[in-house]
Amino acid sequence: MTRYIRHACAFCVLLLVALLVNAARVQVVQSGSYAANPANRRATIALYQQPRGDIVVGGRPVTGSVDTGEQLRWERTYRDGPLYAAVTGFASQLYGTAYLEHAEDGILSGTDPSLSPLPLWQDMTRRPTRGGNVVTTLNRAAQEAAYRGLAGRKGAVAAIEPATGRVLALVSAPSYDPGELSGNSEAASSAWARLNHDPEKPMLNRAVQQTYPPGSTFKVVTAAAALDAGVVRDLDASTHSPDPYRLPGTRTRLTNEGDGCRDASLRQAFAWSCNTVFAKLGVDVGAADMTATAQAFGFNDTRLRIPFAVSPSTFDTRVDRAQLALSSIGQYNTRATPLQMAMVAAAVADGGRLRTPYLVERTTRHGGETIAGGGMRPDRQVMRPSTADLLKELMTDVVRKGTGTNAAIPGAVVGGKTGTAQHGIGNSGVPYAWFVSWAQAENDPQPKVAVAVVVEDASADRGEISGGGDAAPIARDVMRAVLGR
Repeated sequence: MTRYIRHACAFCVLLLVALLVNAARVQVVQSGSYAANPANRRATIALYQQPRGDIVVGGRPVTGSVDTGEQLRWERTYRDGPLYAAVTGFASQLYGTAYLEHAEDGILSGTDPSLSPLPLWQDMTRRPTRGGNVVTTLNRAAQEAAYRGLAGRKGAVAAIEPATGRVLALVSAPSYDPGELSGNSEAASSAWARLNHDPEKPMLNRAVQQTYPPGSTFKVVTAAAALDAGVVRDLDASTHSPDPYRLPGTRTRLTNEGDGCRDASLRQAFAWSCNTVFAKLGVDVGAADMTATAQAFGFNDTRLRIPFAVSPSTFDTRVDRAQLALSSIGQYNTRATPLQMAMVAAAVADGGRLRTPYLVERTTRHGGETIAGGGMRPDRQVMRPSTADLLKELMTDVVRKGTGTNAAIPGAVVGGKTGTAQHGIGNSGVPYAWFVSWAQAENDPQPKVAVAVVVEDASADRGEISGGGDAAPIARDVMRAVLGR
């Protein structure tokens, strides 16, 4: 009898060992395949078992979470969703995440290891970590001014603090409410289909995803290249520019919208946006130096993140002299995001130094303890300080007595540059209206804001659209918001 008991015990031990080996195989060897299996909803269910952390603007959250009582329990909500959609993006149970919701997902969802002060204890207890918060650099008043200015129009606004690179405003219009995509209901699916098929493309982030021909606003870059290269040494000396200007190696003649551009000085040409002068300057500077200057400002940079990716602005590096002439007035293959053109204005405002723009001031735990952030981002000298001073003088003249008078602010020094960019087959499209600018209150030691505005306005009459008329007032209101005027 004892022998049978021993055999039974041995068999039980063998079964126990086999069970342990199989459990180890499932939990260790095959855990990855089970976790990645689409049929396994445990990770998804766990992700929505607690509220998501918040995105904060001006000390107040612009996001929230609501308890639905369903299996995917907590659903994302947005306060003033269309106002901040270009920044927050969406967090959807069906369609994933975008923009800050995506770039800072680890913090917001509570999965980032830095959120737990005792990660080993957290692993042992299996208790979920509360999502942290993302504090942005946005200026609430500037964001609202940009959104109001674009109301009913297609376009974008980007504003930067020149001395630090902090993004103060980032707006794309038309916009949408990210909250419509949060859940997993039929309503969310219908909203997704409607938004993606809308010809106005409300989910396209025109401030950082869309590139446009910058038109005459690119003349800031061309002027910087000409001054740095010594092609122009005196702002008031004749540039010996013909009107019209025949593009090198072609029979095509480039003209201007107005008179007075023949042999104009750089000061005159900048104030009245003479295409002929700047096309010739670009050719005189040469492709190598024009490319170097454009790239110093950030063109052709594929690595820019704020922290989500920004579409690269482009300056063609393989052009003949005729193409270089057109590239130098912001046409041909030259394209820029509004954020890039705000960076151009910011570099002028900050003495030729360009700070890398950033949107997240800091990240915090749920209780408010800072995890990371703070401090300015890297900078680089994109032009000589003396060149920046001359460009500030030129841009100030544009607002005082040139094409940008609509951007003037009482009690502040404002510099700007208008632009009307042609596009479409045979330039048949309605021109894009641009304005880039910076502003400094009379009592401030340095400029506090740099802005770029583009207005597509496909419904406008071709003859009624201009950077000074359409875009400059929007930039003025954003700058006034930052200056508190």
